[in-house]
Amino acid sequence: MARLAIVGVGRIGGEVACLASSMGIADELVLYDSAPALLKAQVLDLRHTGLTTDITTDKNAIRDADVCVFSAGLPRNPSVKTRADLLEANSAAVNECAALLKGFNGIVITVTNPMDANNYLLCTRTGIPKERCIGFGGQLDSARFALALRMRGITGFSFVLGEHGEHQVPIFSTHSRQIPIPMREDILTELRGASMDVIKGKGGTVFGPALHIVTLARMVLSDARELVICSSVLEGEYGISGCSLGVPVRIGKDGIQAIEEWQLDDWEQEKMNEAGEFVKELCRRAIS
Repeated sequence: MARLAIVGVGRIGGEVACLASSMGIADELVLYDSAPALLKAQVLDLRHTGLTTDITTDKNAIRDADVCVFSAGLPRNPSVKTRADLLEANSAAVNECAALLKGFNGIVITVTNPMDANNYLLCTRTGIPKERCIGFGGQLDSARFALALRMRGITGFSFVLGEHGEHQVPIFSTHSRQIPIPMREDILTELRGASMDVIKGKGGTVFGPALHIVTLARMVLSDARELVICSSVLEGEYGISGCSLGVPVRIGKDGIQAIEEWQLDDWEQEKMNEAGEFVKELCRRAIS
């Protein structure tokens, strides 16, 4: 049996719970939220689907989950300019999740923004091995990059490394066609604001994040060993240490099985270095 825990069952966490149930990803759900009324409502709403997935709200059961999705805290809204601006606001949620994960032996998927910094903080505060701390965001950014490329008539691989935020690093060097720097910068600017139209129109992103999170959980639970962009705690990879950052990884039942180090061109490497310095500073601020 596969047990999926979700800490924070608001807009995205609730959708993840529903998708995981309907897609048969997990046999049992462990749901937790600091808002009891919301938690009760989400559980009842799920049961009204008629799905037979077992659901418990016993927070002690989180320790025995195979995968725990951390999606608690404040989301972005139109007044929050960047994900990094949520660092202080979501520090309490990180601390609460770290306490809930005491004795946890499964895989953590960090969603709460600023995701990269929070993934690093959960890893350091819980002592969970870095291979079992996976930050979500690269799949979503890569899907948005693919859309931006298609709109320009460009085909090929679409991967985004770096920070899940302003310091994204779209990879252009894998394309057979040379993409000029001005077009790269134009696409990067577009990616930075990709979620804001959704946030302004409906209050927050839901469908894209939730589907990719469930896909990531499936990769872990099925030992898929597939290549995906996830935030991983780095120890010298890409010349970066002391933070978590989006990189190509192989995902399986033990979490991050391997980090692939791609040869980046000068533009990409410069952006990657900037992302590393930015996220390292966020981590230093959060720890101090």
